[in-house]
Amino acid sequence: MDARHRDVLIAIIREYIDTAEPVGSRVLARRHFPTLSPATLRNAMADLEEMGYLAQPHTSAGRVPTDKAYRFYVDSFPPTVPPHAPRETLPSRPSGIDRFMERTSTHLSNVTGLTGLLLAPPLERTVIAGVSLMPLDAERALAVATTDAGWLTVREISLDRPRGEEELRSIGRELTRRFGGRTVQQIVDMELAPDDPLDALHTRGRSVTEQIVAMLRGRTLYISGAINMLDHPEFLDLDATRSLLRVFEQKERLAGMMVALAEDSGLKVTIGEENPFGELRDCTLITSTYMYRNQVLGILGVVGPRRLPYPEIMSIVNDTARHVTDALSRARQDLYLPS
Repeated sequence: MDARHRDVLIAIIREYIDTAEPVGSRVLARRHFPTLSPATLRNAMADLEEMGYLAQPHTSAGRVPTDKAYRFYVDSFPPTVPPHAPRETLPSRPSGIDRFMERTSTHLSNVTGLTGLLLAPPLERTVIAGVSLMPLDAERALAVATTDAGWLTVREISLDRPRGEEELRSIGRELTRRFGGRTVQQIVDMELAPDDPLDALHTRGRSVTEQIVAMLRGRTLYISGAINMLDHPEFLDLDATRSLLRVFEQKERLAGMMVALAEDSGLKVTIGEENPFGELRDCTLITSTYMYRNQVLGILGVVGPRRLPYPEIMSIVNDTARHVTDALSRARQDLYLPS
């Protein structure tokens, strides 16, 4: 692609992002290329269409960018996007990590006008130090799993029968002996093995053990501002929008997609047909991983139409991920990982 074709393509993309209307040669000549004739621009547009960068919705309409055009546009930015979001607008962490995660997802939605996503940290490779059980009432108890880094995962569990405080503490000690020093994945694999009829722990508290393992395996995906999709003209078709909103309700499916995206650290832009879900083929997903001790801990981002102000949104997502990384680096014993 020569310089002229590149300049025309970038101008069409930016014009379409601003107006959501197919872009014609006269608009380009008037607003972007006053020294070029509409005929010259039409020739350049025809070339770009032949190369797969533009499409024409109707015979008499102007052109709109394709996924290939948006990919070219995104890849033309430098690898490191400078911070954009003012620090004072980002959430602070006085109310605990769980609330912080939720507020971060909401921040992404509010600042971008898109749908914010944040996947809580996975625990598969986390080493468990101990498990404690504390009674709440006759039918409920509080389960607390502590990692070797001092992080806590807390969940209320149900009891299959009334259990006293000492019995619960005893089960907790047995779970600590069994699970302590093992990763969550090792614990899950161990518990999937056939039951040993002589296993006293399973005999006494099988239901409790199953809930503890489910707590360690669990993931939380925070989704904020799904309704924002209705503000974009691309999603005026109710059937398509209904299908898209249904995806946001399938949190396990979405979490799996986010896990796959987190395999590559840093900022990532997934455009249109690059999305693994058919319902997201008209969308762009902009994500960035956040870190703890130089390891990827989780991922956050936004979902919106393909017609996005990419530099701005990429900056916001990138800066938010850095902010989360900074906040987690200051966490100590109070770090609470939702499950």
